[in-house]
Amino acid sequence: MFDLPLDLSQARILVTNDDGIHAQGLKVLESIARSLSDDVWVVAPEMEQSAASHSLTINRPLRLRKLDERRYTVDGTPTDCVLLAVNHVMKDARPTLLLSGVNQGSNIGEDVTYSGTIAAAMEATLLNVPAIAMSQHYEPGHPIDWSVAEAHGAEVVRKAVTVAWPKNVLLNVNFPARAAGEVTGIQVVRHGKRKIGDELFERVDPRGKPYIWIGTLRGEADVADDTDIHVVFNGGISVTPIYLDLTHTPTLQTLRQAFV
Repeated sequence: MFDLPLDLSQARILVTNDDGIHAQGLKVLESIARSLSDDVWVVAPEMEQSAASHSLTINRPLRLRKLDERRYTVDGTPTDCVLLAVNHVMKDARPTLLLSGVNQGSNIGEDVTYSGTIAAAMEATLLNVPAIAMSQHYEPGHPIDWSVAEAHGAEVVRKAVTVAWPKNVLLNVNFPARAAGEVTGIQVVRHGKRKIGDELFERVDPRGKPYIWIGTLRGEADVADDTDIHVVFNGGISVTPIYLDLTHTPTLQTLRQAFV
């Protein structure tokens, strides 16, 4: 188990994201973190890294740049940022909690397999730092209302760290596209299923070469009441524990029979 419950007033909090150092969601998350602790560090990508997943830069050097006291940027992925933060920037006094986000757009269902926001929390978890990823759902064509995350983010963190969770588990939090006062509650639920990629746009560029753009349409196959998709789309805040051990234990037994 992680060293939880955690006294947030004494916590050293690392903040990162995948939307980049200048993202509005990062500012929201910094505000949340500073409402919990005076010891807040920021290490975030220089540029947007959405859908970077858990990618690590190994074929070129990384540039770490100090912007201000306890504030850095890296010309790499969210995973790079967390790795450099924990093992380099903060190596003499490691963070006791990582907060990733607040992502511009929800990370529910299969989104988590693509998300750089989730990947940052994964990397922290692998480095034995408890991590919480946060994302803000919004409706296409409408401005993002960050008020839900601003109003409820600190409460979610406070409640989450009052209990212990295993060292290979991170928490995935999603805020609905509602005004702060219209939130229906906080629910701990499983992931649903909604796969991106059902919408492909075939076009021709100005040089006459064809290209394909992946759209945002998703096939939603599992939106039951006990899923993050259902909760977020119905005005609630979802909290889902993600287990990093991807082994499917029952299939181990089946396969062993085949390889006797």
